[in-house]
Amino acid sequence: MEHLQPLRLAEEGLELLDQRRLPGHETWFCCRDEEEVARAIEDLAVRGAPAIGIAAAYGYYLGCRRLGATAREAAARHPIKGRLAATRPTARNLFWALDRMERVARANATLDPASFLERLRVEAASIHREDIAANRAIGRSGQPLIHDGARVLTHCNAGALATGGYGTALGVLRAAREAGKRVNVIAGETRPLLQGSRLTAWELGREGFPVTVITDGMAAYFMGRREVDVVLVGADRIAANGDTANKIGTYGLALLTAIHGLPFYVAAPISTIDLSMADGSQIAIEQRSAGEVVELAGARLAPEGAGAANPAFDVTPHRYLTAIITEKGVIRPPFAAGLARVAGREEEMCP
Repeated sequence: MEHLQPLRLAEEGLELLDQRRLPGHETWFCCRDEEEVARAIEDLAVRGAPAIGIAAAYGYYLGCRRLGATAREAAARHPIKGRLAATRPTARNLFWALDRMERVARANATLDPASFLERLRVEAASIHREDIAANRAIGRSGQPLIHDGARVLTHCNAGALATGGYGTALGVLRAAREAGKRVNVIAGETRPLLQGSRLTAWELGREGFPVTVITDGMAAYFMGRREVDVVLVGADRIAANGDTANKIGTYGLALLTAIHGLPFYVAAPISTIDLSMADGSQIAIEQRSAGEVVELAGARLAPEGAGAANPAFDVTPHRYLTAIITEKGVIRPPFAAGLARVAGREEEMCP
């Protein structure tokens, strides 16, 4: 089966698979400029750090296309980049992709307007294409860590829906199955927005993976009964020392794996690594609306007047990670040197 791609560039604009409506409705809609792309990112119509980065790259191109010839001026482009960068503060890939687009814009600013825009379109498409290739390489790197018949617990969605296609954590599972291994997936529901039950279970189920959805509070029960072999997750940002930001609840799973003697793997592309941050304490954690916690599908879950906190991510200290799986191989502790090596900028390694 051809793997999902949650976004595609068309002549009219950026077409997105609306992940807010899954699993009930598989519908697409079109974003025609950077503002519509930004709102789609903020509203989680497209989500997952790699997919956010790709969408932002296309949004940058569409914004410059809207401006026309004036897009060759740095001051004119600044609001485009700023609007897209303000959407999701934790996802490293967002800022990485926008910086890459801006470098191409600066390098080609003297071209005629049509050629300038074409360079931007090609760069955004390259970011998209390279992400899919990176996902497949992550899968090849990580699949030897998954034994035949493994029962793998994953959290949130780090599959084709969260990337350009194929997936990071789920890409490892796809590669394991392509290698002839049997893989059984346990998907935590991922409160409050249920990405595990809505998206991961849908995505893998359509490909025939055995998937069992559990509530987030059940993980310790199944680990204690020795019904989990591996925990495998994605990442939104990885600091220079290996501290990893991922969907809220990931830190708790890492603690449970340490208690139960289970491996805890993070799968992410190099674009997620942020060597400018020495450790996880420097990672900005997005705070989302209380309504996502106290309401579900328009129904109130908590009494009127009850407050709610809604951090979208937490940070898992590197000491709880067994390994980080990248397109350039598997990195094991100590992580700092390995992360600097695969990122190709050893001189920027934080102390």
